[in-house]
Amino acid sequence: MTTSKPDVSIVIGAYEAMPYLIRCLESVEAQTLPAGRMEIIAVDDGSTDGTGEYLEEFAARTAVPMRVVRQENSGGPSGPRNVGLGLARGRYVFFLDADDYFGEEALERMVSMGDRAGTDVVLGKVVGVNRGAAKSMWKETVERADLYSSNIKFTLSAQKLFRRELLVRLGMTFDEGLKTGEDALFTMEAYLRGSGVSVVADYTCYYLVGRDDGKHVTKSGSYLLRFDSARALMGLIAAHVPPGPRRDALMVRPFVITLLPQFGPALLRQSEAVREKKMRLAAPLLDAYWSAGLARRLKVHERLRLACVSKGRLDLLLDVLQFMRDKEEPKAVRKGARGRLYLAYPHFGEGAVLPDAAYEVTVTERIGGRRIDVPERQSTAAFLRRLARKVRRTARAVLHVPRGAHKV
Repeated sequence: MTTSKPDVSIVIGAYEAMPYLIRCLESVEAQTLPAGRMEIIAVDDGSTDGTGEYLEEFAARTAVPMRVVRQENSGGPSGPRNVGLGLARGRYVFFLDADDYFGEEALERMVSMGDRAGTDVVLGKVVGVNRGAAKSMWKETVERADLYSSNIKFTLSAQKLFRRELLVRLGMTFDEGLKTGEDALFTMEAYLRGSGVSVVADYTCYYLVGRDDGKHVTKSGSYLLRFDSARALMGLIAAHVPPGPRRDALMVRPFVITLLPQFGPALLRQSEAVREKKMRLAAPLLDAYWSAGLARRLKVHERLRLACVSKGRLDLLLDVLQFMRDKEEPKAVRKGARGRLYLAYPHFGEGAVLPDAAYEVTVTERIGGRRIDVPERQSTAAFLRRLARKVRRTARAVLHVPRGAHKV
């Protein structure tokens, strides 16, 4: 290792990573950022497939300063990342998964952005290889993204450039008690407590690889771990953002991405015991963080399912899920003097437990091939003018009714 401080410490936690590790390391070596401005800290987490041996072989021949740590298996990605973070010396840290690889200009572009903008987190465009990847946050390159109005809240993986000074100052590490969602917790804290987030969207910086053998940490684990993840992320957001529109905007992420999939059509195939357990686990989260402002940020089927959970109505939830599994399309219904638009999922209009507001279109929806936009909201003045015209028309109609026609 060299004595000068590098620009970037690339931390690679590796477990049973062959042969993907080969391309991963080659992509570091191919960076347009000079080798002397980087360092690699690779942690072999108890692999038995030759991962550790390959890391040591690569370290012996690469021009990039590299340190290899070999340890017993820790049971998850947090431990190796924390070990690497503790050894990092760079101005920035990038957590590179051993299955994935960089675009050649990735680090040069991200470091340049972080230095120019003075931000603590830099997101580089991610694309999937043999798997999906989030797309909505890569529409434009921005030096300072707004956390509350942009879609950066929907990319909370750890594969980002973090300013190390922030991590050291806040004592940030990955929560080794969480077995899934630990990267979301880490990244959201950096978003909330750092001095800004930049987005590099005009160049593919990171290739997210789906393994042919299907072994990927985010695909494993029981539903209990998902509730642990949702609970932790919601608690972090609540600790740093007071109740109101900004908290609601951030809470969309754990509610829709982490919690809601537990109440999808697959629930219909699960046992009654699992269904009831999920309802019990979700209840305190809904009690603490569910709000009208959050509800209006969701699509109808999302809001409706969570409303059923918040009311403790598993029976109504199952009806909605059956409707969804059967791929039925809800009828669009206009209702009320202001012409609000509703989607008639099961139990619409009954009102005993689920109010009409649970069915109202408040964000753009797609039902089948149809796009359903939110109706323009009338101002109070416009509403009163429309009401006055209706009253006048009614009065004129009454005045022209022949005398005695109203009598029985």
